[in-house]
Amino acid sequence: MPGAWLPLLLAGGLALSARGDPAALLRRDNDASGRCTYSFTVASPGEGSCPEAGSVAQLREELAALTARLSRLEGAGGVGGMGGSGPRGELQRAKERLEEEKGRLEREKEELGRRLESRTQEIARLRATRCPPGTGGVPGRDALRSASKGQWEPEPLSYQELKSERTELPASRLLEETALAPGLGWGALGRWCGESQGNRGELGLGEPLGPPVVLGRADTIAGKYGVWMKDPEPVAPFTRETTWRVDTVGTEVRQLFQYEAAEQLARGYPAKVHVLPRPLESTGAVVYRGGLFFQPRRSRALARYDLRAEAISAERELPGAGYHGQYPYSWGGYTDIDLAVDETGLWVVYSTEKAKGAIVLSKLDPETLEIRRTWETNIRKQSVANSFIICGTLYTVSSYSAPNATVNFAYDTATSTSRSLSIPFENRFQYLSMVDYNPAERRLFAWDSYNMVAYPVRLTHT
Repeated sequence: MPGAWLPLLLAGGLALSARGDPAALLRRDNDASGRCTYSFTVASPGEGSCPEAGSVAQLREELAALTARLSRLEGAGGVGGMGGSGPRGELQRAKERLEEEKGRLEREKEELGRRLESRTQEIARLRATRCPPGTGGVPGRDALRSASKGQWEPEPLSYQELKSERTELPASRLLEETALAPGLGWGALGRWCGESQGNRGELGLGEPLGPPVVLGRADTIAGKYGVWMKDPEPVAPFTRETTWRVDTVGTEVRQLFQYEAAEQLARGYPAKVHVLPRPLESTGAVVYRGGLFFQPRRSRALARYDLRAEAISAERELPGAGYHGQYPYSWGGYTDIDLAVDETGLWVVYSTEKAKGAIVLSKLDPETLEIRRTWETNIRKQSVANSFIICGTLYTVSSYSAPNATVNFAYDTATSTSRSLSIPFENRFQYLSMVDYNPAERRLFAWDSYNMVAYPVRLTHT
C-alpha cells in the first residue's frame, strides 16, 4: 500500500489508526469460501481528508448485532435455527425427565411410609386386644413375652398366600354321572347315631339347618380365616366348655388360644396361649380326646399335639395326599387336608393324584394316626366349598360366598354310595373358610369372614 503505513486493530469493536494523515475505509464482503471478510484501502498522500467517520461507527453496530445473534443461537442449543435439537436441548430434556423421576420416587416413598405406619398400628392393636393388662389370664409356657405385665406379644404378623377366588365351580360331574342307589330313604341331614344300629334319626328332606348364631368375632386381619372348636371327648383338666381357636392368616401360624368357656371367646381374652412346635397349615384342625390334630405347614403329614404335655405326641405322613394348593376346596386357602370328628371318631378328608381330585375319606386311629380304612368318593373336591361328617356320612357345602348356599352332596361310608341334596345353608357373612360338626353339642361350628358361628342341627328318631 503505497505512501503510508497503517496498523489495524479489532477487539470488541473496530479501531482504526494511522501514522500521518492517511485515511482508510473498511468494506465487508463474502470471499470465495463464503466467509465474511473486511477489506480496506488507504488513500494516496495526495488526498487532503479522511473518509467519513460515520462508516466506522456503523460497522461497530453491525458487529455487535452479529455477536448478540450468535449468543442467542448458542443459548437455544444450536446454530442456524436448529432450536432445541442441539446438545443443550437434549441435556435440558434429560434434566426434566430426571426431575419427574425424582418426584415419582418421592411420592412412592411417602406411600410406603404411610403403609408402614398403618402396619405398625395394626400390630399394636393386635397386642392390645389379645391379652390386655389386668384380665387375669394365665400365661402359656413360652407364649407370653411380657408375663409380668399381663400382656401377650404375638409373633410378627405376616400373611399367608391364599388362592381364594370369589367364583363358583360347577357341580361334580363324577357325582352326576353315577347312578344313585334307589330307596335309600335318607333325610335332609344325616342319621342320629344311637347305641344300637337300629336306633337312628333323620331330618325331613329339604328342612333347613338352624340359623347361624355368632359366638365370637376376630378384630384383626389375622382372623379373617380361622378355625374354632371344642373337644367332644375332653381329657381333664379340660372340659366340654373349653373352647379353642386358631387365627390362620399368616406364614407362621403357631398360636393356639385356649378359652375356659364360649363366653370368654366372645370377649376375646384367652386364658392361655399355646405355641405349637410346628406351624400349622390352613383351617383343617380339630380337637379330640385331649389333642389338637393338625397338618404341619407345607407337608402331607398329620400331627397330634398333646394339650396337657404341650408337645407333639404323634406324627404320620398321609400317603399320596395333595397339599399346599394341589386339591383345596373351592375357596382355596391351602385346604387340601381337612380333619373332622363325628360320633364314630377321627376322620381326614383329602385327595390324591390317583383319585384325580375326587374326595378321599379315611378313618384314623386317634393315638397313632394310622389309617384304619379309606373310601374314594365320586365328589370332586374343588367343586365344593367345605365339608363335615355326621355319623359316618360326609356332607359338602355348595358355596363359600353365596348367601343362600346348600348342603349339596352326601357320601355314606356304610353303603359307599353318593347322593345329591339341596338343604338350605346360610352364609350370613359370605366367606365360609371352615365348617365342622361337634357331636357332643350336635351343632356345626363354622368360621365365616371373621365371625365364629354355630348352626343347630335338628335330628329326629326313626
